[in-house]
Amino acid sequence: MASEEIVRFFIEEGKEHLDTLERGLLDLKASMKDPEMVNEMFRAAHSVKGGAAMLGFSSIQKTAHRLEDYFKILKENTSIPVDQKLETLFLKGLDTLRELLEMLQGPFGLQEEEANAILKDAEPSFDELQKYLEALQGGGVAAGMDSDFTDRTLDILKQMLQLFKQSESKASRQKLGAFCQHLSELGGDSPGWKTLLETARQAIGNASNPYKILAPFVIKEIKEASVALAADPQAKIAPSRSLKQLTQIENGAWSKHVIVSLDPKYAAQTLVKVMDKPQLVKLAKILYKAANG
Repeated sequence: MASEEIVRFFIEEGKEHLDTLERGLLDLKASMKDPEMVNEMFRAAHSVKGGAAMLGFSSIQKTAHRLEDYFKILKENTSIPVDQKLETLFLKGLDTLRELLEMLQGPFGLQEEEANAILKDAEPSFDELQKYLEALQGGGVAAGMDSDFTDRTLDILKQMLQLFKQSESKASRQKLGAFCQHLSELGGDSPGWKTLLETARQAIGNASNPYKILAPFVIKEIKEASVALAADPQAKIAPSRSLKQLTQIENGAWSKHVIVSLDPKYAAQTLVKVMDKPQLVKLAKILYKAANG
């Protein structure tokens, strides 16, 4: 078994490699124009794979290996057309790798049963990524929405994210609402897309909702829906139950309550923002007992 010092070094180095991957993937279209950036992402995945193999962390090794293989395809096929769907699928793979590394760093380490469950949940996304890459290589991806749809949507979401990072104000909420209206118009005749954007607009307009609560729900749901709509104009899209609830939150409710996503990663991000360290430690103990009870 590897010493604690070696494992700690692997975790710290792994985080740096994951940051490299995230920087490259957040704007993959631009990264593809820089061969050295693509090589850097390939090397980052390769390094995590090698370190995990040496230390016997098979789940991390397998995940990094799959990402390495996909980056190799990008290296060897620089003309592959990058769109938001490809970027999102790569980011899902990165999320899996990050989740495993965070588990390794946790108080209970990388438990094999939990790690295998994470890999099982991630398998459909990895399969979809592989098939999509193969389709892009062969030019066999069917056209969905207007070719500008994903680029324009992503640009607006980036502007919305910057507003969410600013101080809350009536003016910024109005701007965010206007962005929702603009996005709604980009989605053509999709009723689900229009319903989602109207729900997001109402949630943003509810001054009882702080930006730190709104942002993860609004950005994530719109981005995922845009990927689905770009691939299939007839895709079934609907706002989540949580987003709907945000439209009805009453003043003062957030002093005692919080809505969290069913996605563990986004749930954790929300709780870390609204709970102090003693509360988080207590919650972790309760969850551990519940999971093993």
